[in-house]
Parts: sequence; structure tokens; C-alpha cells
Amino acid sequence: MRRIKGWLIFLTMVISFLGLTGCGDKPEVTASYEQISPAEAKEIMDTQKDYILIDARTQSEFAEGHIKGAILIPEYEIASRAKQELPDQSALILVYCRSGRRSKIASEELARLGYTNVKEFGGIIDWPYEVEK
Repeated sequence: MRRIKGWLIFLTMVISFLGLTGCGDKPEVTASYEQISPAEAKEIMDTQKDYILIDARTQSEFAEGHIKGAILIPEYEIASRAKQELPDQSALILVYCRSGRRSKIASEELARLGYTNVKEFGGIIDWPYEVEK
């Protein structure tokens, strides 16, 4: 009898704890961005005027060649510069880097910061179109 009473108390405590934790904060919403192809990015650049093109590489890489109209914001500076340089969080933002790794990191950070229309299209090494120096 004593053993059953102990289990009932334990079970009651577990159920109470689970009930309390279930009433906590809303589930965490994962910020996201859209992955698109270089061809889709080019189509946007050719047909739309209201977009921001971000090159997430370093200054020296940017100087070697970049897509026309790109703004250089290295991926490691996105968090500190986004609010100042990208005030409209609903603006269409296209992001690229050299191979696609840093553009993914930058895009994830932008989404985490509340930007809602971020499209990442990989690296300039896969960009079959014109670049400028």
C-alpha cells in the first residue's frame, strides 16, 4: 500500500510538471529563407527593380569580380550591419558568396533577424552570367 501511494504521488508530480510546461511559451518559430537557382536569381534581376543583391564574401573577393549591383556585406558582418543597411525587413534580398556556404549562413542570419523575403542562390563559381570588376 505504501509503495502504491509513493508511485501515485510521483505520477501526480510528473503529470503536474508536464501540464505546467505545456502552458509555457509558444513553440519556437524557425526563421527561413528560400534557396533558388542562379537562373531564377538572374530572372529576378532582369525583370524586377526592387531587390537588394548582397555579396557575402570578403572585400578582396568582391574586388576580383562581383555581380553588377551587388552590395558587399561579408557574412560575418550581416548581424551588425543589417539593421543599418537593410532597413526594410520585407524587401526582396538576393544573397550569394563564392561557393554557397557563406551565403547560406548570411541568409539564415537575415531570416533570424526578421527579414521575410530572403532568397539565396549559391556561389559566384556557379554563376554563368556576366560579372564586373
